[in-house]
Amino acid sequence: MIDLKKQTWFLLLLCGCVVTSLFAKEPSPAPSFRNDVLPVLSKVGCNSGACHGALAGKGGFRLSLRGYDPMSDYFNLTRQALGRRVELSDPGRSLLLTKPTGAVPHKGGVRIDVDSEEYEVIANWLRSGAPAPGEDDAQVVDVEIQPASGVHKKGATVPLKVLAKFDDGTSQDVTRWARFSSADDTVANVDQDGTATIVGHGEGAITAWYSSRIGIARVTSPFPHEVDDSVYEQSGVNNFIDEMVLEKLKQLNLAPSPAADDRVFVRRVFLDTIGVLPTAAEVESYLQDDSAAKKEQLIDSLLARPEFVDYWTYQWSDVLLINGRRLRPKAVEAFYKWVRAHVEANTPWDEFVRQVLMATGGSIENGATNFFALHQDPENMAENASQAFLGLSIGCAKCHNHPLEKWTNDQYYAFANLFARVRGKGWGGDTRNGDGVRTLFIADKGELVQPSRGQPQPPTPLDGEPLSFDYDGDRRGPLAEWLTADTNPYFARSITNRIWAKYFGVGLVERSDDMRLTNPASNEKLLSEAASYLVTNNYDLKKLMRAILLSATYARSSQALPENRDESRFYSRYYPRRLMAEVLLDAMTDVTDVPTEFKKIAFSGADIRDTDFYKDGAKAIQLYDSAVVSYFLQSFGRNDRAITCECQRSDEPSMVQVLHISNGDTLNGKLEAEDNWLGKLLEKSLSDEYLVQAAYERTLARKPTASEWQAIEKAFGDYQPAERRPLFEDLLWGLMSSREFLFNH
Repeated sequence: MIDLKKQTWFLLLLCGCVVTSLFAKEPSPAPSFRNDVLPVLSKVGCNSGACHGALAGKGGFRLSLRGYDPMSDYFNLTRQALGRRVELSDPGRSLLLTKPTGAVPHKGGVRIDVDSEEYEVIANWLRSGAPAPGEDDAQVVDVEIQPASGVHKKGATVPLKVLAKFDDGTSQDVTRWARFSSADDTVANVDQDGTATIVGHGEGAITAWYSSRIGIARVTSPFPHEVDDSVYEQSGVNNFIDEMVLEKLKQLNLAPSPAADDRVFVRRVFLDTIGVLPTAAEVESYLQDDSAAKKEQLIDSLLARPEFVDYWTYQWSDVLLINGRRLRPKAVEAFYKWVRAHVEANTPWDEFVRQVLMATGGSIENGATNFFALHQDPENMAENASQAFLGLSIGCAKCHNHPLEKWTNDQYYAFANLFARVRGKGWGGDTRNGDGVRTLFIADKGELVQPSRGQPQPPTPLDGEPLSFDYDGDRRGPLAEWLTADTNPYFARSITNRIWAKYFGVGLVERSDDMRLTNPASNEKLLSEAASYLVTNNYDLKKLMRAILLSATYARSSQALPENRDESRFYSRYYPRRLMAEVLLDAMTDVTDVPTEFKKIAFSGADIRDTDFYKDGAKAIQLYDSAVVSYFLQSFGRNDRAITCECQRSDEPSMVQVLHISNGDTLNGKLEAEDNWLGKLLEKSLSDEYLVQAAYERTLARKPTASEWQAIEKAFGDYQPAERRPLFEDLLWGLMSSREFLFNH
């Protein structure tokens, strides 16, 4: 007999199962710890340097900075402290959720709302059993911001979308989990939802960070000027530099300033190319030359002058840190003379760098070996080679993946391991005694152990191919080939940007040695073209300099127009800047004809000793190193060459400088010297008019204006013969303390 009651329950159950199977959703895949959970923790700041991403962590809990080490983070979250941070049977009770939501006390405050997507991602991962990151996880290979570029008016808002591309061919919208920043807050701001707000004029960049990858979008906000097309058409175009600068100026509605007059140009090009003021005769010779090729002839003559060698040897000595506080005197001298010989020979830059990187032998016989005396461990060698020759600061990756760039901790130690077998013998490091003889050689074994892994990384150039551990040659050989290769995306651009900044005062990338991805160029097209020009010309730096000097862009007036006075990055005019300390001191020497005495150099601590390096009459720009004792050079921002960074030099005016010019013994002492230039002229019974004009031409490369003549005549009045010299000393002091003298313009 059939039990109808049981049959009914069976049918109802069967129908329920059928209905459930018809309408049930496919189970969602478990969130990935690597690609879902860690981005959430990064977005809300849990693994930032100010929180648990600090080297020592916080509150006994440590995460890798911005999630660069997923396996370590997984262990610390799920296994450390007896696994108390996760509760898989009841995910909502996990400290991983109760702490950031404020359910239990948390020094970091509330980071996640219980109704947010961030909460759901972590909760779903816990509900799925908190699966570990695996080697087969999809890896992020690129991050892209959409739109990648755009032209917008001030006040506009631009919603940005961030797309992550993975190595399995998939893409994902990760806008919610990306961290945004603006490269120039005067142009655009961006909130953490990815909405950019245009707040000014110019061109800026928005960067998005996701899983150690960076995406960049450019935003352009034209200035509110009306500039007729004829202004650009009538502006001089001498080469590719002018074409690309004018293209950018037109895009931004910026008018180019007219050309500087010949007197200003001559003074400018002398100071920028050889670090010397032109004489009155040199200025007049240029002015009286009516030939169409006079500018080319002037530039070519400057590039061939011995002062060019002095000036650019000094520039590269800054980069290479030739410093008597860290090298013995003979080693300093050898290193300087090695650099000078190559500047004089116009050695191509790639060959110059290759010889530094591959140097071996005695520190006196081969001065380039002293680069490795200054940087004596593989990490320092790697960091300084990268900074000096690529413009890349990789030091942050020594402890963790770089928080703002693509360089990983693994890449850092792989790169540094290229230098692990570079060894030196014979020098104990005491800079005060002995000749500094040291022999650099390559050992046949030795590896740099990566602390976090307890083993070495295969020696590998940044973004290059790894070498095997049993490679039996000098590992620096493949490094030099990779670093100086035409295809290296950093090498030619780095030196091109350095040269550009020396002539224009502002690099296409600013600072001039900060070539990181998140610091884009103000004119990317121009930087790429200029770097290609250098490569095409076999890294001949003089040819790049010549192209810059011949451009109409370089020859523009420094006088701002209403249509360009608010910009400082796009080269609508020449940007005035204070003379570098050494050039300024030499200019004071040249005007007064009173040499500066350089007799002592400073070593570690308070130790100062005489040196016989410098002959009487040596110029500041001829000094071998930055250890020479000089209050003037120190006060006016000399590069101390302590670290490889352009930030070591300063051209910022200060009250100390003002007081030293007013009351110090450098300028005043030179003006008061009995047998100086002024004293010799006064002995010749020359007219006041002649002396005034000579003073102006000697200091400012021009004659006095009518109004200046009027003021001088009034100031001089009816002076007594005994007052003549003090009056002319005051005149010279006034000229040499003026902005027109102190600045190149």
